[in-house]
Amino acid sequence: MGNCKYCGKPAGLLKSEHIECAEKYRNGKKLMIETAKEAALGRKDKETLQDWLSGIAAESYISTANIKLSLIEGFSKAVEQSLEDGVLSKEEENSLVQYKNQFSLTQDELDSHNGSYSRLAKAAILRDVLEGKIPERVKVQGQLPFNFQKDEKLVWLFTGVDYFEQRIRTHFEGGSQGVNIRVAKGVYYRVGAFRGNPVQTTETILADRGFLAITNKHIYFSGSTKKFRVQYNQIMEFTPYDDGIGIQKDSASAKPQVFKTGDGWFTYNIVVNLSRI
Repeated sequence: MGNCKYCGKPAGLLKSEHIECAEKYRNGKKLMIETAKEAALGRKDKETLQDWLSGIAAESYISTANIKLSLIEGFSKAVEQSLEDGVLSKEEENSLVQYKNQFSLTQDELDSHNGSYSRLAKAAILRDVLEGKIPERVKVQGQLPFNFQKDEKLVWLFTGVDYFEQRIRTHFEGGSQGVNIRVAKGVYYRVGAFRGNPVQTTETILADRGFLAITNKHIYFSGSTKKFRVQYNQIMEFTPYDDGIGIQKDSASAKPQVFKTGDGWFTYNIVVNLSRI
């Protein structure tokens, strides 16, 4: 006869849990996350949250080690709810940041659950730009491979960005290797070889991978072989993609350039609105 993994009491033949205990455990976890979410949104006292979660955990057979996970998941759900209307208010941002600091949660810990901290930062940056402000929220450790201009501000940095270019390839169709035609005994006339008609095809290729920096003046890219910057007023068209953005420079010889950032919605909105400031 096995014992219940929740309450530790006998569970019956070939059983490892009581139905009631398992349900109490699941409901307790949900309540802990919901309570943490309400605190992150400023609807519940952050000072007493730890005690609330400890009490729920004790009544629901939940290990105290799960309290921090509940704090992280609660933050994630609070960010998700704050962004339901597409806009992050200053009050919502302040409450979420206070929550993060109150429980000493790191960016890596919060980003481990749906990238919630980065989503918060992006929403705050986009709000600043829409209000005509140049955000100065991004702090980079180490040296960047860019030479920013005077008074130029880094707004966002993407890493591991795939950069695509359009290439035109030419091949020939209908060519011949040439043939020998006998015109008299022992005399041959050779018809020369020709390459046929040229046929051009356009294809998009992965040209490089590297950093993509978004500033208040330019888009910068730095990869292993490709390094360039593009001023906003040189861009004729922005094309949104699910996972990136395409740009078309205002030049007769320019070809489309595509950057796969992993977040097309944010990339498109931030560069388009920066170009209008």
